[in-house]
Amino acid sequence: MGAHERGAADTVSLFAPMAITAYQMIGKLDLDQRYDMGRIAAISGDESLAHAEADTILSLHPNHLLGLILAGNAARIRKDAPAERTFYDKLVAAAPTERAKQLPEYITHENDIKIALDAKRP
Repeated sequence: MGAHERGAADTVSLFAPMAITAYQMIGKLDLDQRYDMGRIAAISGDESLAHAEADTILSLHPNHLLGLILAGNAARIRKDAPAERTFYDKLVAAAPTERAKQLPEYITHENDIKIALDAKRP
């Protein structure tokens, strides 16, 4: 993630597959780990894995903020503006109730949530 934030696309391309493989070797992933793996997939351009992780998160917890963020990111990658807008709208609607739950993954990824909520969407 640091390489992505620094704009080091070559480093992301090199290490993202290894990071994804490491997550896959963990076994049963919690929602936080699924988000992490999906984010790595999204920044490396693997829309199908990002979409799959978002679907898994949302199937277990339909209003999970990180699942909605990841689903929106996957929609953006595939250039599906209507789907991206739908996930963003769901994120905004769910945020007050979900944030009040203070789930550990919401605390860990508070910056991602804030950025997503502050972003202007199509």
